[in-house]
Amino acid sequence: MAAAYFVNRIAATATFELFVRELPQNRSYLIAAGLEQALEYLRDLRFSDEGINYLRRHAAFQAVPAAFFAFLRDLRFSGEVWAIPEGTPVFQNEPLLRVTAPIIEAQIVETSLLATLNFQTMIASKAARVVAAAAGRDVIEFGSRRAHGTEAALYAARAAYVAGCAGTSNVEAGLHFGIPTSGTMAHSWVMTFDDEVAAFQRYAAVFPHTATLLADTYDTVAAARKVVAAGLQPVALRLDSGNLAELSRAVRRILDAGGLQQTRIFASGDLDEWRIAELVAAGAPVDAFGVGTRLATSFDQPALGGVYKLVELVVDHEAHGKVKTSAGKATFPGRKQVWRRRDPRDAYVEDVVALADEAAPADAESLLVRVMEAGRQLALPPPLAEVRARCLQLLERLPQPLRALDAAAVYPVRISERLAEEQRKLAAAWIGR
Repeated sequence: MAAAYFVNRIAATATFELFVRELPQNRSYLIAAGLEQALEYLRDLRFSDEGINYLRRHAAFQAVPAAFFAFLRDLRFSGEVWAIPEGTPVFQNEPLLRVTAPIIEAQIVETSLLATLNFQTMIASKAARVVAAAAGRDVIEFGSRRAHGTEAALYAARAAYVAGCAGTSNVEAGLHFGIPTSGTMAHSWVMTFDDEVAAFQRYAAVFPHTATLLADTYDTVAAARKVVAAGLQPVALRLDSGNLAELSRAVRRILDAGGLQQTRIFASGDLDEWRIAELVAAGAPVDAFGVGTRLATSFDQPALGGVYKLVELVVDHEAHGKVKTSAGKATFPGRKQVWRRRDPRDAYVEDVVALADEAAPADAESLLVRVMEAGRQLALPPPLAEVRARCLQLLERLPQPLRALDAAAVYPVRISERLAEEQRKLAAAWIGR
Protein backbone atom coordinates (compact mmCIF):
# COMPACT_ATOMS: atom_id res chain seq x y z
CA MET A 1 0.00 0.00 0.00
CA ALA A 2 2.83 2.40 0.77
CA ALA A 3 4.32 1.74 -2.65
CA ALA A 4 0.93 2.23 -4.32
CA TYR A 5 0.39 5.53 -2.50
CA PHE A 6 3.87 6.65 -3.53
CA VAL A 7 3.56 5.71 -7.20
CA ASN A 8 0.12 7.34 -7.42
CA ARG A 9 1.39 10.46 -5.67
CA ILE A 10 -1.23 10.25 -2.94
CA ALA A 11 0.16 12.47 -0.24
CA ALA A 12 -2.92 13.40 1.77
CA THR A 13 -2.79 13.78 5.51
CA ALA A 14 -4.66 10.86 7.02
CA THR A 15 -6.17 10.21 10.42
CA PHE A 16 -6.55 6.66 11.66
CA GLU A 17 -8.11 5.58 14.96
CA LEU A 18 -7.45 2.39 16.90
CA PHE A 19 -10.42 1.01 18.83
CA VAL A 20 -12.28 -2.15 19.84
CA ARG A 21 -15.71 -2.64 18.27
CA GLU A 22 -17.08 -5.04 20.88
CA LEU A 23 -15.80 -6.08 24.28
CA PRO A 24 -14.72 -9.72 24.55
CA GLN A 25 -16.92 -12.20 26.39
CA ASN A 26 -16.72 -11.85 30.19
CA ARG A 27 -15.24 -8.36 29.88
CA SER A 28 -17.32 -5.34 30.82
CA TYR A 29 -14.33 -3.01 30.50
CA LEU A 30 -10.78 -2.96 29.17
CA ILE A 31 -7.61 -1.40 30.59
CA ALA A 32 -5.62 0.64 28.07
CA ALA A 33 -1.99 -0.48 28.02
CA GLY A 34 1.03 -0.49 25.72
CA LEU A 35 1.15 3.21 24.85
CA GLU A 36 4.74 3.69 25.97
CA GLN A 37 5.98 0.97 23.59
CA ALA A 38 3.75 2.27 20.78
CA LEU A 39 5.29 5.73 21.06
CA GLU A 40 8.80 4.27 21.21
CA TYR A 41 8.08 2.45 17.96
CA LEU A 42 6.83 5.60 16.23
CA ARG A 43 9.72 7.68 17.54
CA ASP A 44 12.33 5.18 16.32
CA LEU A 45 10.68 4.18 13.02
CA ARG A 46 13.39 3.38 10.44
CA PHE A 47 13.93 1.13 7.43
CA SER A 48 17.32 -0.55 7.50
CA ASP A 49 19.41 -1.06 4.40
CA GLU A 50 18.92 -4.80 4.83
CA GLY A 51 15.15 -4.39 4.96
CA ILE A 52 15.06 -2.11 1.94
CA ASN A 53 17.23 -4.49 -0.10
CA TYR A 54 14.93 -7.37 0.83
CA LEU A 55 11.89 -5.44 -0.39
CA ARG A 56 13.69 -4.39 -3.56
CA ARG A 57 14.30 -8.07 -4.42
CA HIS A 58 10.78 -9.21 -3.44
CA ALA A 59 8.68 -10.46 -6.36
CA ALA A 60 5.78 -8.18 -5.41
CA PHE A 61 7.94 -5.07 -5.81
CA GLN A 62 9.52 -5.75 -9.19
CA ALA A 63 7.50 -3.02 -10.94
CA VAL A 64 8.01 -0.45 -8.16
CA PRO A 65 10.38 2.38 -9.15
CA ALA A 66 13.73 2.86 -7.41
CA ALA A 67 12.57 6.22 -6.06
CA PHE A 68 10.26 4.45 -3.63
CA PHE A 69 13.15 2.60 -2.00
CA ALA A 70 15.08 5.85 -1.69
CA PHE A 71 11.97 7.29 -0.03
CA LEU A 72 11.91 4.44 2.49
CA ARG A 73 15.53 5.08 3.43
CA ASP A 74 14.60 8.56 4.69
CA LEU A 75 11.19 7.68 6.11
CA ARG A 76 10.55 8.87 9.67
CA PHE A 77 7.28 9.28 11.53
CA SER A 78 6.41 12.98 11.46
CA GLY A 79 2.81 12.90 12.64
CA GLU A 80 0.63 13.72 15.61
CA VAL A 81 -0.74 11.21 18.10
CA TRP A 82 -3.54 11.52 20.63
CA ALA A 83 -4.11 8.67 23.09
CA ILE A 84 -5.96 7.57 26.19
CA PRO A 85 -3.36 7.26 28.98
CA GLU A 86 -2.28 3.81 30.07
CA GLY A 87 -4.19 2.33 32.97
CA THR A 88 -7.48 3.98 32.00
CA PRO A 89 -10.62 1.82 31.86
CA VAL A 90 -11.99 1.97 28.32
CA PHE A 91 -14.97 0.59 26.44
CA GLN A 92 -16.27 -0.33 22.99
CA ASN A 93 -15.97 2.13 20.08
CA GLU A 94 -13.63 4.46 21.99
CA PRO A 95 -10.39 5.40 20.21
CA LEU A 96 -7.44 4.31 22.33
CA LEU A 97 -5.13 6.00 19.84
CA ARG A 98 -5.54 8.59 17.07
CA VAL A 99 -2.79 9.00 14.48
CA THR A 100 -2.64 11.92 12.04
CA ALA A 101 0.23 11.89 9.54
CA PRO A 102 1.06 11.74 5.83
CA ILE A 103 -0.89 8.74 4.63
CA ILE A 104 2.10 6.50 3.96
CA GLU A 105 3.40 7.03 7.49
CA ALA A 106 -0.02 6.60 9.09
CA GLN A 107 -0.73 3.42 7.09
CA ILE A 108 2.61 1.70 7.44
CA VAL A 109 2.54 1.71 11.26
CA GLU A 110 -0.82 -0.08 11.50
CA THR A 111 0.34 -3.59 12.27
CA SER A 112 2.88 -2.65 14.92
CA LEU A 113 0.49 -0.34 16.72
CA LEU A 114 -2.26 -2.97 16.73
CA ALA A 115 0.07 -5.72 17.93
CA THR A 116 1.41 -3.54 20.73
CA LEU A 117 -1.83 -2.09 22.06
CA ASN A 118 -4.02 -5.15 21.47
CA PHE A 119 -1.69 -7.45 23.38
CA GLN A 120 -0.96 -5.30 26.40
CA THR A 121 -4.56 -4.09 26.68
CA MET A 122 -5.76 -7.71 26.54
CA ILE A 123 -3.39 -8.80 29.33
CA ALA A 124 -4.02 -5.74 31.49
CA SER A 125 -7.77 -6.32 31.21
CA LYS A 126 -7.38 -9.92 32.34
CA ALA A 127 -5.06 -8.90 35.17
CA ALA A 128 -7.56 -6.35 36.47
CA ARG A 129 -10.13 -9.13 36.85
CA VAL A 130 -7.65 -11.40 38.65
CA VAL A 131 -6.57 -8.62 41.01
CA ALA A 132 -10.19 -7.76 41.76
CA ALA A 133 -10.95 -11.42 42.57
CA ALA A 134 -8.03 -11.52 45.01
CA ALA A 135 -9.82 -8.92 47.16
CA GLY A 136 -6.75 -7.10 48.42
CA ARG A 137 -4.34 -10.04 48.46
CA ASP A 138 -1.19 -9.70 46.35
CA VAL A 139 -1.14 -11.23 42.87
CA ILE A 140 2.21 -12.05 41.29
CA GLU A 141 2.37 -12.54 37.52
CA PHE A 142 3.93 -15.99 36.99
CA GLY A 143 3.36 -16.70 33.32
CA SER A 144 6.66 -16.37 31.47
CA ARG A 145 7.06 -20.10 30.84
CA ARG A 146 3.69 -20.32 29.12
CA ALA A 147 3.71 -16.97 27.31
CA HIS A 148 3.93 -16.90 23.53
CA GLY A 149 7.66 -16.23 23.52
CA THR A 150 10.03 -14.27 25.72
CA GLU A 151 9.05 -10.87 24.34
CA ALA A 152 5.39 -11.61 25.03
CA ALA A 153 6.38 -12.68 28.55
CA LEU A 154 8.15 -9.36 29.13
CA TYR A 155 5.22 -7.22 28.03
CA ALA A 156 2.66 -9.46 29.73
CA ALA A 157 4.47 -8.79 32.99
CA ARG A 158 4.38 -5.06 32.28
CA ALA A 159 0.67 -5.02 31.40
CA ALA A 160 -0.24 -7.14 34.44
CA TYR A 161 1.58 -4.71 36.70
CA VAL A 162 -0.20 -1.72 35.14
CA ALA A 163 -3.54 -3.33 36.05
CA GLY A 164 -2.63 -3.97 39.68
CA CYS A 165 -0.46 -7.07 40.02
CA ALA A 166 2.03 -6.60 42.83
CA GLY A 167 4.98 -8.02 40.93
CA THR A 168 6.29 -10.59 38.50
CA SER A 169 8.63 -13.56 38.35
CA ASN A 170 10.10 -12.14 35.11
CA VAL A 171 13.43 -10.62 36.13
CA GLU A 172 13.88 -8.84 32.78
CA ALA A 173 10.65 -6.96 33.48
CA GLY A 174 12.15 -5.87 36.77
CA LEU A 175 15.29 -4.68 34.98
CA HIS A 176 13.53 -2.73 32.22
CA PHE A 177 10.41 -1.47 33.97
CA GLY A 178 11.24 -1.42 37.68
CA ILE A 179 8.51 -3.96 38.49
CA PRO A 180 9.01 -5.72 41.84
CA THR A 181 10.20 -9.28 41.23
CA SER A 182 9.85 -12.41 43.32
CA GLY A 183 10.20 -16.11 42.79
CA THR A 184 10.49 -19.46 44.50
CA MET A 185 12.40 -22.68 44.08
CA ALA A 186 11.20 -25.26 41.58
CA HIS A 187 10.36 -28.86 42.38
CA SER A 188 13.66 -29.83 40.78
CA TRP A 189 15.54 -28.14 43.63
CA VAL A 190 13.77 -30.29 46.22
CA MET A 191 14.18 -33.41 44.10
CA THR A 192 17.93 -32.82 43.82
CA PHE A 193 18.28 -33.75 47.52
CA ASP A 194 17.56 -37.08 49.17
CA ASP A 195 16.18 -35.20 52.16
CA GLU A 196 13.41 -32.60 51.76
CA VAL A 197 14.48 -30.78 54.93
CA ALA A 198 18.03 -30.47 53.60
CA ALA A 199 16.66 -28.93 50.44
CA PHE A 200 14.77 -26.34 52.47
CA GLN A 201 17.74 -25.63 54.74
CA ARG A 202 20.24 -25.18 51.92
CA TYR A 203 17.89 -22.85 50.07
CA ALA A 204 17.05 -20.79 53.14
CA ALA A 205 20.76 -20.41 53.89
CA VAL A 206 21.28 -18.72 50.53
CA PHE A 207 18.16 -16.53 50.89
CA PRO A 208 17.76 -16.02 54.65
CA HIS A 209 15.42 -13.02 54.31
CA THR A 210 13.41 -13.84 51.20
CA ALA A 211 13.05 -17.62 50.94
CA THR A 212 9.69 -18.98 49.83
CA LEU A 213 9.73 -22.77 50.18
CA LEU A 214 7.79 -24.97 47.78
CA ALA A 215 5.84 -27.39 49.95
CA ASP A 216 4.05 -29.75 47.56
CA THR A 217 6.79 -31.83 45.91
CA TYR A 218 5.78 -34.85 47.98
CA ASP A 219 3.27 -34.12 50.75
CA THR A 220 2.24 -30.54 51.47
CA VAL A 221 1.11 -31.01 55.07
CA ALA A 222 4.15 -33.14 55.94
CA ALA A 223 6.43 -30.51 54.42
CA ALA A 224 4.87 -27.82 56.61
CA ARG A 225 5.52 -29.95 59.70
CA LYS A 226 9.13 -30.46 58.62
CA VAL A 227 9.64 -26.72 58.23
CA VAL A 228 8.41 -26.12 61.80
CA ALA A 229 10.39 -29.01 63.25
CA ALA A 230 13.60 -27.84 61.57
CA GLY A 231 13.27 -24.37 63.09
CA LEU A 232 13.12 -22.68 59.69
CA GLN A 233 11.47 -19.28 59.36
CA PRO A 234 10.69 -18.81 55.66
CA VAL A 235 8.91 -15.74 54.37
CA ALA A 236 6.30 -18.00 52.79
CA LEU A 237 5.29 -21.53 51.90
CA ARG A 238 4.07 -22.07 48.37
CA LEU A 239 1.21 -24.47 47.68
CA ASP A 240 1.05 -25.44 44.02
CA SER A 241 -1.36 -28.37 43.77
CA GLY A 242 -4.23 -30.18 45.41
CA ASN A 243 -7.22 -28.76 47.22
CA LEU A 244 -5.79 -25.36 47.99
CA ALA A 245 -8.58 -24.34 50.37
CA GLU A 246 -8.17 -27.41 52.59
CA LEU A 247 -4.39 -27.50 52.34
CA SER A 248 -4.02 -23.83 53.17
CA ARG A 249 -6.11 -24.28 56.32
CA ALA A 250 -4.06 -27.29 57.42
CA VAL A 251 -0.77 -25.55 56.70
CA ARG A 252 -1.90 -22.37 58.48
CA ARG A 253 -2.74 -24.36 61.61
CA ILE A 254 0.69 -26.04 61.57
CA LEU A 255 2.57 -22.78 61.03
CA ASP A 256 0.65 -20.91 63.71
CA ALA A 257 1.10 -23.72 66.24
CA GLY A 258 4.83 -23.66 65.48
CA GLY A 259 5.16 -19.94 66.09
CA LEU A 260 5.39 -19.05 62.40
CA GLN A 261 2.45 -16.66 62.31
CA GLN A 262 4.48 -14.34 60.07
CA THR A 263 5.10 -16.99 57.41
CA ARG A 264 2.70 -16.33 54.57
CA ILE A 265 0.90 -18.87 52.42
CA PHE A 266 1.39 -18.37 48.69
CA ALA A 267 -0.89 -20.30 46.33
CA SER A 268 -0.33 -21.10 42.66
CA GLY A 269 -1.24 -23.80 40.14
CA ASP A 270 -3.42 -22.96 37.11
CA LEU A 271 -5.20 -20.17 38.94
CA ASP A 272 -7.46 -17.59 37.34
CA GLU A 273 -9.99 -15.06 38.61
CA TRP A 274 -12.70 -17.70 39.02
CA ARG A 275 -10.60 -20.09 41.15
CA ILE A 276 -9.22 -17.22 43.20
CA ALA A 277 -12.72 -15.91 43.85
CA GLU A 278 -13.74 -19.38 45.04
CA LEU A 279 -10.78 -19.55 47.43
CA VAL A 280 -11.52 -16.10 48.81
CA ALA A 281 -15.21 -16.92 49.24
CA ALA A 282 -14.27 -20.15 51.05
CA GLY A 283 -12.15 -18.18 53.51
CA ALA A 284 -8.95 -19.96 52.53
CA PRO A 285 -6.04 -18.43 54.52
CA VAL A 286 -4.02 -17.62 51.40
CA ASP A 287 -2.01 -14.39 51.59
CA ALA A 288 -0.95 -14.09 47.94
CA PHE A 289 -1.47 -15.74 44.58
CA GLY A 290 0.87 -16.58 41.72
CA VAL A 291 -1.03 -16.57 38.43
CA GLY A 292 0.72 -17.81 35.32
CA THR A 293 -0.68 -19.39 32.17
CA ARG A 294 -4.19 -18.04 32.45
CA LEU A 295 -2.95 -14.50 32.96
CA ALA A 296 0.03 -14.22 30.59
CA THR A 297 -2.01 -15.68 27.72
CA SER A 298 -5.42 -14.26 28.74
CA PHE A 299 -6.44 -17.90 28.51
CA ASP A 300 -10.21 -17.46 28.17
CA GLN A 301 -9.98 -14.57 25.66
CA PRO A 302 -6.52 -14.88 24.06
CA ALA A 303 -6.94 -12.19 21.39
CA LEU A 304 -8.35 -8.68 21.43
CA GLY A 305 -10.05 -7.54 18.24
CA GLY A 306 -8.76 -4.00 18.14
CA VAL A 307 -8.88 -2.36 14.69
CA TYR A 308 -7.15 0.63 13.07
CA LYS A 309 -9.40 2.49 10.65
CA LEU A 310 -9.13 5.50 8.39
CA VAL A 311 -11.52 8.21 9.59
CA GLU A 312 -10.36 11.37 7.77
CA LEU A 313 -8.32 12.60 4.81
CA VAL A 314 -7.14 16.19 4.41
CA VAL A 315 -6.69 17.09 0.75
CA ASP A 316 -5.78 20.66 -0.27
CA HIS A 317 -6.41 21.80 3.31
CA GLU A 318 -9.95 20.42 3.30
CA ALA A 319 -10.95 17.64 5.68
CA HIS A 320 -13.08 14.76 4.38
CA GLY A 321 -14.59 12.27 6.83
CA LYS A 322 -14.27 8.62 5.87
CA VAL A 323 -16.55 5.73 6.80
CA LYS A 324 -16.77 2.02 6.27
CA THR A 325 -20.34 0.79 5.76
CA SER A 326 -19.97 -3.01 5.65
CA ALA A 327 -22.41 -4.99 7.79
CA GLY A 328 -21.32 -5.28 11.41
CA LYS A 329 -18.15 -3.31 10.72
CA ALA A 330 -19.37 0.21 10.05
CA THR A 331 -17.16 3.02 11.34
CA PHE A 332 -17.69 6.63 12.38
CA PRO A 333 -16.01 9.48 10.46
CA GLY A 334 -13.70 12.23 11.61
CA ARG A 335 -11.23 12.88 14.41
CA LYS A 336 -12.84 12.11 17.75
CA GLN A 337 -12.66 12.83 21.44
CA VAL A 338 -14.03 10.66 24.23
CA TRP A 339 -15.78 12.41 27.09
CA ARG A 340 -16.40 10.74 30.46
CA ARG A 341 -19.11 11.84 32.85
CA ARG A 342 -19.05 11.12 36.59
CA ASP A 343 -21.65 11.45 39.32
CA PRO A 344 -21.13 13.49 42.53
CA ARG A 345 -19.52 10.44 44.16
CA ASP A 346 -16.93 10.25 41.35
CA ALA A 347 -18.39 7.06 39.87
CA TYR A 348 -18.48 6.76 36.08
CA VAL A 349 -21.90 7.40 34.59
CA GLU A 350 -21.51 7.56 30.82
CA ASP A 351 -19.00 8.05 28.01
CA VAL A 352 -19.69 10.12 24.92
CA VAL A 353 -17.78 9.63 21.67
CA ALA A 354 -17.91 12.89 19.73
CA LEU A 355 -16.10 14.74 16.98
CA ALA A 356 -12.95 16.38 18.30
CA ASP A 357 -14.20 19.90 17.66
CA GLU A 358 -17.53 19.43 19.45
CA ALA A 359 -18.16 21.27 22.70
CA ALA A 360 -17.62 19.24 25.85
CA PRO A 361 -20.74 17.69 27.36
CA ALA A 362 -21.69 19.08 30.76
CA ASP A 363 -19.69 17.72 33.69
CA ALA A 364 -17.38 15.64 31.45
CA GLU A 365 -13.63 15.15 31.19
CA SER A 366 -11.76 14.42 27.97
CA LEU A 367 -9.84 11.14 27.78
CA LEU A 368 -7.69 11.53 24.66
CA VAL A 369 -4.60 13.70 25.18
CA ARG A 370 -1.96 14.77 22.67
CA VAL A 371 1.19 12.71 23.28
CA MET A 372 3.19 13.26 20.07
CA GLU A 373 3.52 16.23 17.72
CA ALA A 374 5.57 16.48 14.52
CA GLY A 375 7.02 13.07 15.31
CA ARG A 376 8.28 14.17 18.74
CA GLN A 377 7.06 12.69 21.98
CA LEU A 378 5.76 15.57 24.10
CA ALA A 379 6.66 14.23 27.53
CA LEU A 380 8.48 11.37 29.17
CA PRO A 381 6.17 8.50 30.10
CA PRO A 382 5.18 8.48 33.78
CA PRO A 383 6.82 5.91 36.07
CA LEU A 384 5.07 2.57 35.79
CA ALA A 385 4.29 2.51 39.51
CA GLU A 386 2.44 5.79 39.02
CA VAL A 387 0.48 4.33 36.09
CA ARG A 388 -0.45 1.34 38.26
CA ALA A 389 -1.59 3.51 41.15
CA ARG A 390 -3.72 5.61 38.81
CA CYS A 391 -5.26 2.50 37.26
CA LEU A 392 -6.29 1.14 40.66
CA GLN A 393 -7.78 4.51 41.56
CA LEU A 394 -9.77 4.71 38.33
CA LEU A 395 -11.04 1.15 38.68
CA GLU A 396 -12.66 2.20 41.96
CA ARG A 397 -14.78 4.63 39.94
CA LEU A 398 -16.35 1.88 37.84
CA PRO A 399 -19.92 1.09 38.82
CA GLN A 400 -19.83 -1.99 41.03
CA PRO A 401 -21.78 -4.23 38.59
CA LEU A 402 -19.06 -3.71 35.96
CA ARG A 403 -16.52 -5.28 38.30
CA ALA A 404 -18.44 -8.53 38.67
CA LEU A 405 -16.73 -11.55 37.10
CA ASP A 406 -19.77 -12.50 35.02
CA ALA A 407 -19.55 -9.11 33.24
CA ALA A 408 -23.32 -8.99 32.83
CA ALA A 409 -23.47 -5.20 33.16
CA VAL A 410 -22.97 -2.94 30.15
CA TYR A 411 -21.46 0.52 30.51
CA PRO A 412 -23.21 3.17 28.39
CA VAL A 413 -21.12 4.58 25.54
CA ARG A 414 -23.10 7.14 23.58
CA ILE A 415 -22.35 8.43 20.10
CA SER A 416 -22.97 12.17 19.86
CA GLU A 417 -25.85 13.31 17.66
CA ARG A 418 -23.56 15.22 15.34
CA LEU A 419 -21.21 12.26 14.89
CA ALA A 420 -24.13 9.91 14.22
CA GLU A 421 -25.52 12.34 11.66
CA GLU A 422 -22.14 12.63 9.90
CA GLN A 423 -22.01 8.85 9.63
CA ARG A 424 -25.53 8.69 8.18
CA LYS A 425 -24.78 11.38 5.60
CA LEU A 426 -21.56 9.76 4.39
CA ALA A 427 -23.09 6.28 4.33
CA ALA A 428 -26.05 7.57 2.29
CA ALA A 429 -23.70 9.31 -0.12
CA TRP A 430 -21.88 6.03 -0.80
CA ILE A 431 -25.12 4.12 -1.28
CA GLY A 432 -26.17 6.70 -3.86
CA ARG A 433 -23.02 6.32 -5.94
